[in-house]
Amino acid sequence: MEPYRVKVVESISLPSREERERALQRAGYNLFNLLSEEVYVDLLTDSGTSAMSDRQWAGMMLGDEAYAGSRNFVHFESTVRELTGFPHVLPTHQGRAAEHLLFTQFAHRGDIVPSNMHFDTTRAHVLRVGAKPLNLAVPEAYDPASPHPFKGNLEVPKLVELLEGPSGASVRLVMVTITNNTGGGQPVSLANLREVSRVCHEHGKPLYLDICRWAENAYFIRSREPGQSDRSVPEIGREIFGLADGATMSAKKDGLVNIGGFVATRDEKLAARLKEDLILYEGFPTYGGLARRDLEAISIGLREASDERYLEHRIGQVRFLADLLSVGGVPIMQPPGGHGVYLDVPRFLPNLPADQLPGQALVVELYREGAIRTAEIGAIMFGDGETPPARSLELVRLAIPRRVYSESHLRYVAKVVRAVWARREAVRGLRMVEAPEHLRHFTARFAPLGH
Repeated sequence: MEPYRVKVVESISLPSREERERALQRAGYNLFNLLSEEVYVDLLTDSGTSAMSDRQWAGMMLGDEAYAGSRNFVHFESTVRELTGFPHVLPTHQGRAAEHLLFTQFAHRGDIVPSNMHFDTTRAHVLRVGAKPLNLAVPEAYDPASPHPFKGNLEVPKLVELLEGPSGASVRLVMVTITNNTGGGQPVSLANLREVSRVCHEHGKPLYLDICRWAENAYFIRSREPGQSDRSVPEIGREIFGLADGATMSAKKDGLVNIGGFVATRDEKLAARLKEDLILYEGFPTYGGLARRDLEAISIGLREASDERYLEHRIGQVRFLADLLSVGGVPIMQPPGGHGVYLDVPRFLPNLPADQLPGQALVVELYREGAIRTAEIGAIMFGDGETPPARSLELVRLAIPRRVYSESHLRYVAKVVRAVWARREAVRGLRMVEAPEHLRHFTARFAPLGH
């Protein structure tokens, strides 16, 4: 059962079917444009949507809002250093700000940034500076039915081929995301990270990690990887971080807070340059665009997220929802990942061709059926005019916020998804009527085919 008691509740209500239809039309069939009050169960993202603990709220009351040298920054910095071993820690208002700082320094026009799989803002920051994001996930990552336990792994032979080939000089750094959000919240094994680290350092390339879900990844290593079951999550985490030269983090995931992040590095000279940009874009280095009370909440949340009782329940919730859907025949990404269940769109809606935007059509239909808000992870999110990847996935993510929903909520979600699955042949496609050049999934507008 939940390893916590509920002290504060927020009322929610189910909009009527007519209200849901009007909301879809007003939002241009893009669920990012919905009002929160129009959503019954919100699975759009697990980022910044967690419930904070009593200790975190107590810490918020101890905010030392000094512009420079706040004691909350001292707590934050010491916590990140202790957990990760990175000596230089710079707070930011969220993960994409950390990515902005890192890629502005590291990547330039014509460079290549390999990764297991780039997520949306990471990819956008690489493209923004004129570099090329390159996905090198293992082949099993592109097979939703594969039972491979570590589908987030980077394909090491492909990385070696790249670094030793004619384009090797264009690689300024290697980035690995743990867990791999784009590929279904799938973990990266410790063995794979060791090999990636060895290859990077043999070729003189720094290795950086996106560690926004590091605790979930470490839990999977502990439970799935041979020889790791007797180690604690923080212990596994320290080895993971020890293999890298630095990291970015959105603390809105495994920091269990509503806002915040950081960039960390071992490189003292790089840290000095990052600090200059931090002051320009985010704020003084001891607050980095955050209220100091938020730094206190992060330092507490980072420790709570590595508690194995919490992680057992957290990942157990994802597995519970996945099992409810699988029993009903709903095609999902297997095995279930760490922060959500991903529906396999091509198997869910085989009657809709790619040009009818089946992922977005499924997102819309889940809201229409039961006011559930989810997110498309596929052609709309990543097909922004750049050369499409040789291999790709078309998924709909049901991201579960941390410490927010109960078993009853998840049973309701499963009921709604199974209802859409039962009438899947009647789901209509969409067309895109308005979109920006990049990150179009946030603000694009759609219309049903024939309208």
